[in-house]
Amino acid sequence: MSCSEKYEVPIWHKPTLTLEEASAYSGIGINKLRTLCDNPKNKFVVWNGTKRMIKREAFETYLNSAYSF
Repeated sequence: MSCSEKYEVPIWHKPTLTLEEASAYSGIGINKLRTLCDNPKNKFVVWNGTKRMIKREAFETYLNSAYSF
């Protein structure tokens, strides 16, 4: 692989996801993800300056424990 080639890591191997990646991964809309990220109880969010990153494993745990009526 030369320096100009970009190596893509599959989403399920990444430790953190962008909102767009988390949306594609979970099927949850970006606006709903933003709302979930704004809740300080949800510990799956990492802030990089003003950019939100989703901790994938913690997000999966949250999704597995979440329910709706």
